[in-house]
Amino acid sequence: MILKINTIAEENNYIVLELDTGKKAYKKRVKAPYRQGEKLLVSIDKIMEKAGASFSDLECIKVVNKGGSFTSLRIGIVTANALGYALGIPVFPMEGDCQKAEGKFSVVWPEYDGEPNIGKKGVGREGK
Repeated sequence: MILKINTIAEENNYIVLELDTGKKAYKKRVKAPYRQGEKLLVSIDKIMEKAGASFSDLECIKVVNKGGSFTSLRIGIVTANALGYALGIPVFPMEGDCQKAEGKFSVVWPEYDGEPNIGKKGVGREGK
């Protein structure tokens, strides 16, 4: 079973999750502008419940690791890596191949579009 995580969908406004059980694919789209951290784990629980699956059923996690805002991207990657570590399963970038997984934990690193601007004066939503 493969879980796919995208926290930067539609200009960072949506979380998109896909769960492929091998027999059926489930998809969940959640509006979450600036709320990915609050809604991601809850949304993962809901899609797993809908599929009648448990975390121990997961064989691999794929996550978007390029583009979007620094924080939105980071939330998805950190969550995917933490779940992979806890479950002892590989984590791949979205274009990665779970078939090549050896069944052990692996890390995905973010590829940012630019330097993070967190804490820089004059940068942000309010421009302050």
